Amino acid sequence: MKKYRVVSFLLFIGVLFMFSLNILADVSLAKVYVIPIESTIDLGLASFVERSYLEAEKLDVDMVILEVDTPGGRVDAALDIRETIWDSEIPTTALVKGGAISAGAFITLAAPQIAMVPGSTIGDAEPRDGDERADEKFLSYWAAEMASTADKNGRDREIAVAMADRDVVIQDVVEKGKLLTLTYKEAEELSYTDYIVKDRAELLKELNLEGAEVIEAKFSVAEKITRIVTNPYIAPFFLTIGIAGIIIEVFTVGWGVAGAVGILSLVLYFGGHLLAGFTGWGSILLFMLGLILLGVEIAVPGFGLPGFGGIVSIISSIVLAAPSWEAGIVSLVFAIVGTIILVLISFKVLTKRKLWSRLVLDTKYNKEEGYIPQIEDLSIYVGKTGKAVTILRPAGTVILDNGVRLDVVTNGDFIHKGAKVEIVRAEGIRLVVQPIDEQ
Repeated sequence: MKKYRVVSFLLFIGVLFMFSLNILADVSLAKVYVIPIESTIDLGLASFVERSYLEAEKLDVDMVILEVDTPGGRVDAALDIRETIWDSEIPTTALVKGGAISAGAFITLAAPQIAMVPGSTIGDAEPRDGDERADEKFLSYWAAEMASTADKNGRDREIAVAMADRDVVIQDVVEKGKLLTLTYKEAEELSYTDYIVKDRAELLKELNLEGAEVIEAKFSVAEKITRIVTNPYIAPFFLTIGIAGIIIEVFTVGWGVAGAVGILSLVLYFGGHLLAGFTGWGSILLFMLGLILLGVEIAVPGFGLPGFGGIVSIISSIVLAAPSWEAGIVSLVFAIVGTIILVLISFKVLTKRKLWSRLVLDTKYNKEEGYIPQIEDLSIYVGKTGKAVTILRPAGTVILDNGVRLDVVTNGDFIHKGAKVEIVRAEGIRLVVQPIDEQ
């Protein structure tokens, strides 16, 4: 009997030990996935967040933490990020480390839980159109999106609207004419943050995830390049350098540096927009078609259908590649002005190919070679004689007995090259001649 008691006790101890190991394993297996929401909110960031959530789901993490410090950015990108957060079954907490401003405030409100560090702020989400406030129609739409996003997570909708619309008044919170931006303490008082923590480690402790494995999302090289080249302030520069480089390479003698830099810039411009999902291969092929048509136009003198088609194709491809037609127009105008400046500078300092001489007349007529600009009183040549150095039918060139070379016309007569002629009258900028033998 005693033997069975000992065996039972050992079994109980074993089961208890295994149960303890399972508990410890569960704690050690807790995973947290951290996604940075930093710099400008753009569609490249939206793609990165979507990819990160998919990876977090594969890793079966327990929590996603969005670490927010951004001045804002594109509304459409912020909307995409919100949908990614809401579509995921993984709990999400936004940790505001600096500023959750404009579109950053919207993304923060999309998270079911919000934490803020001392010194952080949230708000100032008024939509802008360049340097101006967005029109009333879009402002109304954006304010409604802010309100619905706050509603979903049980936050005061009026406060969210006041962040977007300066005409909203909330007693003891914000007055008319001012956008609402909350400090971390004000956010705590208005229940717009669930935690005030000094850092990520303290937040994990508050979330009962202390000791969890922390996985930080990293931008791939392609994503980093994509964010740079699709930045609305940088993309026009790549486009300008690309177009100018190709034009300079066509018309100048060199090592091919201009062409290589131009092609690389265009690859970055179109490739970046392709990777960001702004465009497809169609816009790239359309741009290449435009270059081919312009090449045909250069090879065949005269501005015709190929030249017109090439210009239309290039303009269309640039607008189609951009995230919006407004951004495409801005990039196009910037590229045209910048290209003209760069090409003019290059023609001043670089050696031109022979092809350039086919398009620009560079022959110089000067007095040393016997040419006289016909802007003076031509009546001084009336009565002078000379010899036709070209066939006059009726216009041509004569050289006077004193060596002066002049452009002249006849009264309609045909005069052979080498015939003696006399200037009989001056009519404005025309000198009329007749053969001396006819007098």
